[in-house]
Amino acid sequence: MSIARIRLGEVRSIGVAQPRLEARDKVTGHAPYAVDHPVPGAVYAWPVLSTVAAGWVSTVDTQPALALDGVLAVVWHGSAPRLEPIGDPGLLVLQSPRIQYRGQVVAMVVANSLERAREGAEAVVVDEQPVTADTELRADHPALYAPETVNAGFPGMSVVGDLDAGLATAAVRVDATYRTPAMHHVAMEPHAATAFWERGNLVVFDSTQSSTSVRDALAGLFELPPQMVRVVNEHVGGGFGSKGPGRVTAVLAAMASRCVGRPVKLALTRQMLFSLAGYRTPTIQRVRLGADERGRLVAIGHDAVSQTSKVIEFVEQTAVISRTLYAAPHRRTTHRVAPLDVPPPTWMRAPGECPGSFALESAMDELAVAGNWDPVQLRLANDTQVDPELGIPFSSRHLADCLRDGAERFGWAGRDPRPAVRREGRWLVGTGVAASTFPAITWPSTATARATADDHFHVQVNAADIGTGARTVLRQIAADALGVAQYCVEITVGDSAIGPAPVAGGSMGTSSWGWAVTEACRRVRERIDSLHHGRVPAEGVFATADTTEDVAAREEFARHSFGAQFCEVRVDPGTGEVRVSRLLGVFAAGRIVNPTTARSQLIGGMTMGLSMALMERSVMDRRTGDFVTDDLASYHVAVNADVPAIEARWIDEDDPHLNPMGTKGIGELGIVGTAAAVANAVYHATGIRVHDLPITPASLLR
Repeated sequence: MSIARIRLGEVRSIGVAQPRLEARDKVTGHAPYAVDHPVPGAVYAWPVLSTVAAGWVSTVDTQPALALDGVLAVVWHGSAPRLEPIGDPGLLVLQSPRIQYRGQVVAMVVANSLERAREGAEAVVVDEQPVTADTELRADHPALYAPETVNAGFPGMSVVGDLDAGLATAAVRVDATYRTPAMHHVAMEPHAATAFWERGNLVVFDSTQSSTSVRDALAGLFELPPQMVRVVNEHVGGGFGSKGPGRVTAVLAAMASRCVGRPVKLALTRQMLFSLAGYRTPTIQRVRLGADERGRLVAIGHDAVSQTSKVIEFVEQTAVISRTLYAAPHRRTTHRVAPLDVPPPTWMRAPGECPGSFALESAMDELAVAGNWDPVQLRLANDTQVDPELGIPFSSRHLADCLRDGAERFGWAGRDPRPAVRREGRWLVGTGVAASTFPAITWPSTATARATADDHFHVQVNAADIGTGARTVLRQIAADALGVAQYCVEITVGDSAIGPAPVAGGSMGTSSWGWAVTEACRRVRERIDSLHHGRVPAEGVFATADTTEDVAAREEFARHSFGAQFCEVRVDPGTGEVRVSRLLGVFAAGRIVNPTTARSQLIGGMTMGLSMALMERSVMDRRTGDFVTDDLASYHVAVNADVPAIEARWIDEDDPHLNPMGTKGIGELGIVGTAAAVANAVYHATGIRVHDLPITPASLLR
């Protein structure tokens, strides 16, 4: 093949709207998810869950289940394979009689049909000895402590200047406490896995956002070399962070398969997910702001309280957003956490920034009201091109452009700042604004690229496509790096055998995987041009890439995406019903690879933020430690009728300090700030400031 014949010159793939490569397979049901793979001889597992929040399993009577025709095994802590206690202790399932939260797996039944496995699980008799459980998060909880670090390695406390002195000199001050409830991910595909052992090797089809990390976890637990474990996640039906770390589904399926010597399929029910798949921790946040007569912030204080499980420490980085968004000479952010007898919380879309922005951006709105300043102008007055705490420049920061562009598109000019004065029929109408930010993270990744003599390129990278369109954008990136048409490129993702790659989370996927893909494709191209005079030999040309050194060698900058959210709401003063009528987001997120998938991600995040503001709340019965809102009939999420015609736009942003593609993450940026924009609009409509989410009719009428 002459490579020159397929060179496209000025034709580019990056920046062109493209439908998802796997769209037809998904809508026609041909895309295989974790338990869809046709593994010969597969049987089924069903877990038995604890009914107390703390205590011990004294006995497990397996005979009623084993007496059922088709039940192959009952696995419990007295019969389960032993696991090596390394890594996440939450994965050490069925290793001890101790019960640390309600809904913990205390046994598992394996049978030749799904129905018989469930029947067997109901027949197992588990004698539980409960002890008094502590399940309620309070701001004055006696077990609260200050962790040295919080999630993603941030310091638990950060102090610049003297907060108290700054507040004392401020002309205008705000001191308010905000609360966000526990929230669950409710991804469309439940957590599931299919596992089997083959000549001592373990193969798992898992619903995970990171097959690399699951492979490493399983290798450690079962004392195997990593090369003897293969984890495949070709298609994943959403995760929102819950499928980022390894989960007990893969461990249980592997254990069950070892016990019965056959492949095992395990899919959790929707109800099981509320205890076994993690959740966003509830938060209690005190925000103190002080500004001078011109509206310039002189002091920012943000103190966050959250909960963790006694199984493993997980500390939401809630106050970290206040270290980045606005300039002020005096600042203090702190975190405290209470270990409770509850299921372990975990990462959820925009962890930290999402709940933290509700508090910070609501407080900024309260400050604007107190100082009689326009909320947009107040944010513009406190913009900065230098990270307020690190003292280093941002690689790019166009928050001001997002605010100005959004204000113009939304029609912010001429807005009457007085609350509860605008009516349309029976509805009170109000508008609100909030800013958004999320770190632009890039982690090392590997990728491979191969050119064949039949006008074909095959690029492999162990990305996880969790519904974001990762395959599609990576093919666009590869095509441009190779200088060929997209139809010449085949992309393979979702297999730990490809090589190490980071999680599909933290809005780092495209930037991390794409860098490795770019480098591997560039090397193939160079070898074809320099060694083979522009022609691909019969044996093909192959190259690999590992960006570990490249990522480490980047210059020191603060790298973030930014955005501005504008919202209009209508509130019925008689019933307290809130309807979002308009929602606009304008974002600065580097170079947009695919406008179609980018818009999908941004409006998806904004929809989750709307849902967070008005509906979502996981309610725990503190007497039992049980999430009683454990299905989609009681845990409410926004549906089509709740969502207006959301508009997501972005500005052109050229940032040379990121990666070869110039990309930042967008998966989580859309949710940050949305709930605050809704809450601020509700205040403008009604004059009622709601500090606790979700905003319900009861919270307005009382």
